[in-house]
Amino acid sequence: MHIHLIRHGEVENPGDIVYGDIPGFVLSPHGRQQAKAAGRYLAPNPPTLIVSSPLDRAVETAGLIAAATGARTTTDVRLTEWFLAVRWRGATWSQLPTVFPGELEAYLADPRHLPFCDESIDLVADRFTAAVAEHVAGADGDVAFVSHEDSLHAAHNRLVGRTPEVFHANKPTHCSVTTLQRTNDGWADVVRWEPAPTQQ
Repeated sequence: MHIHLIRHGEVENPGDIVYGDIPGFVLSPHGRQQAKAAGRYLAPNPPTLIVSSPLDRAVETAGLIAAATGARTTTDVRLTEWFLAVRWRGATWSQLPTVFPGELEAYLADPRHLPFCDESIDLVADRFTAAVAEHVAGADGDVAFVSHEDSLHAAHNRLVGRTPEVFHANKPTHCSVTTLQRTNDGWADVVRWEPAPTQQ
């Protein structure tokens, strides 16, 4: 059995806002093309189920991939954005050092130790991997999970038993598809695919 970890496509965000869980932030035209490309990539060996975060950008990405693969879709709140992004929502990235002094710098240095955030990145991995286990247990084929950059990255590291020295290394790009295979010990990396920068 395989699972696919997919980051949502590029978002329409001309104001460079930390959108967190703010509704209405949907895919840009390029983001929609990325999602369609991911669907074409998965179509030859499609998942039977796509589980997405309930946030608009993830649901839209899942829907476009489902249109190409015929997969059933559902949402799971456990795949949602990390609470840190929700804490920062509404501020622009350039405003963060002023509005939340020291927090962006702490996040960039080591997001595993952020005392000002009510949800640790380990708790994000806990909820995400619990969702993976539940949906895989009831599946009759491969399952894809559409979520957000840090949530996906934390879950991926947990699933393959990796504790990276630098959390920000090798994070998922928009609509990247990271495929894992179930083993006797858990999950193992198989391949990572990314849409071309100008994929049409």
